[in-house]
Amino acid sequence: MAKAQDDLSTLLEQLEHPATAVERHIWLIRLVTWVRGTEEAPEAPAARVELLLDVLAARPHTTKHLRNWWAELLGTVDGSTLLSDYGFGSRNAFVSELVERLNRKLLPATPETQDASELFALVLHHPRDALWIAALPAPTLARLAALLTLTAPAESLPRALRPVSMWQHTLVNALTFCVSQIRATGFSQEMRLRMSSPVRDGSPFHSLAADLDQVIDAWLGGANTDPAAHHFRNQLDACRQAASTVYTHLDAHGISVDLVFRLRQLRERVLRVRALLDCLLDDTGHTSAARLLSHLASVGQEQRSVGALIASNSSLLAAKVAERSSETGEHYITRNRAEYRAMLGNAAGGGALTALTTAMKFGIMAVGLSAFWYGFWSGVMYAASFVLIQMLHFTLATKQPAMTAPAMAAKLKDISDSQALQAFVDEVTHLVRSQMAAILGNVMLVFPVTVLLSAGMMLATGAPMISAERADYVLHSLTLLGPSLLFAAFTGVLLFSSSIVAGWVENWFVLHRLDSAIRYNPRITALLGSLRADRWALFMRHHISGLAANISLGMMLGLVPAILAFLGPALDVRHVTLSAGQLGAACAALGWEVVRNPALWWAVASIPLIGLLNVGVSFYLAFRVALQAHNISGIDRSRIRSAIWQRLGARPLSFLWPAKE
Repeated sequence: MAKAQDDLSTLLEQLEHPATAVERHIWLIRLVTWVRGTEEAPEAPAARVELLLDVLAARPHTTKHLRNWWAELLGTVDGSTLLSDYGFGSRNAFVSELVERLNRKLLPATPETQDASELFALVLHHPRDALWIAALPAPTLARLAALLTLTAPAESLPRALRPVSMWQHTLVNALTFCVSQIRATGFSQEMRLRMSSPVRDGSPFHSLAADLDQVIDAWLGGANTDPAAHHFRNQLDACRQAASTVYTHLDAHGISVDLVFRLRQLRERVLRVRALLDCLLDDTGHTSAARLLSHLASVGQEQRSVGALIASNSSLLAAKVAERSSETGEHYITRNRAEYRAMLGNAAGGGALTALTTAMKFGIMAVGLSAFWYGFWSGVMYAASFVLIQMLHFTLATKQPAMTAPAMAAKLKDISDSQALQAFVDEVTHLVRSQMAAILGNVMLVFPVTVLLSAGMMLATGAPMISAERADYVLHSLTLLGPSLLFAAFTGVLLFSSSIVAGWVENWFVLHRLDSAIRYNPRITALLGSLRADRWALFMRHHISGLAANISLGMMLGLVPAILAFLGPALDVRHVTLSAGQLGAACAALGWEVVRNPALWWAVASIPLIGLLNVGVSFYLAFRVALQAHNISGIDRSRIRSAIWQRLGARPLSFLWPAKE
């Protein structure tokens, strides 16, 4: 404590010398750094504040210098912008705020500023600041208020019939600024068009400024503020409820991250106004002011976090992506033997078409393009092949998990019910069987069809699909002894990513009402005709998600390895159906003698594990996103795992073959 007092004495001695504005700011940063200290417990900084007050009480001359320093500081920075705007986005759009946070995070700040928000962020920048401010006891707060309270000039609030402090004058201005921001958001075109009609017609935003003026006039005149304040708080709540009706529109017509950003800013501003009002009207113990400053210090930490911005404003988009994926995923889950056989047939068709994809891949490889263009044209070929599989209503096994995971998570909304939990476990068994059928159908057809294609090429041209050297390379690239399993897991990430792209594109399509534009836009209907435009609108609405998933997956499978090879990490893709097709081409090129080659059997052993990792990684990632979208807790997740293991132990065959109806 003696050392702390010596450090404090050194700081206070500097007050006796005239200082520029930036030197005053630097002194304030040093003082708060001294108060904060290095201890984790908030009681230590609170004790140092007491020590500061005790020293000042014993040194009236220093106290006079401190009050003069405080008056000069308040004269050069505007505290009202700090109280009204600190912690809120300085831009109206999500992307603009994201760029602003990146700049704030990467670029150094300077204390040479007249912006109180910038100075506040430099002074109270540590995560512990919010804790020690909140821990200040009421007597300490009263002593601080007595030390720092200054009377505002009479001309600052000419309506006042009572003495007004600088703090109260700042609060009045902050309330005015904050309410104007709320009204501007509520009156914006994007918000008004999406509010429900009754709310829009009787909008509480119209009278909000007048209601605040009534509260301030009553307070300045020394009258009873309770009736006006009660009415004003009710209007604030009405503004929040009016804004919340926009979520209903977004849920039905697609999520806009920019709109979600604005809605959350509006909600936080309403809460800020209530906090400012408490400080102005009912803060005899100064606890509301301490709570507000503690909140601002905490908000400052969040304002510097890019991750917090993305997480808070994209959660609804994640939920919508999961919801739209779940609608598609229902089609991939089989629940009886008839559906199981249909899945086998669809997967067989997908496997047969993938054999053609394999042949085209080796054809592109034979051209000898550079790495980028080989990846690009491979991606185009993959995308075209996947879209053809979709249009013919066939199935590619590895595309299922990222779609089926949200469909399953959607059934967990009432997980506390044991029957709902068992129904979910039933869905897990249905999914595993469906996935097994899809992989089996793909692999069992792609291998022989590729062999037949290679034999046909041998008869037609005298050469197989690939040379013996290329075939040997294929066997060693697919071997279980190499990095194939790592590449398979990486492919699972790409499969999951394609599902996210699909959900985002469908949300974007619905948000911008493009199906309606295709159906009714005069130029489109003049070009296509009304009936054809209607068919195209219906087709795109039903298939936009699948087209986005297939095209994005194809381009990622082709381009991502080429781009990563250029950047450094030599990651390749291992897709179970494509790998089985390549294995078939290699066997056809090497002939029957290949069965004696150990490399063949190491490659064969890797195929089921590649399929497992493709499916497992993509399903796990999609399921995690869906669980977060549906707010499934950690305890509920452990119950899910236990129930699945119990079913696996009791009826393992149910995961492989459907029971009789």
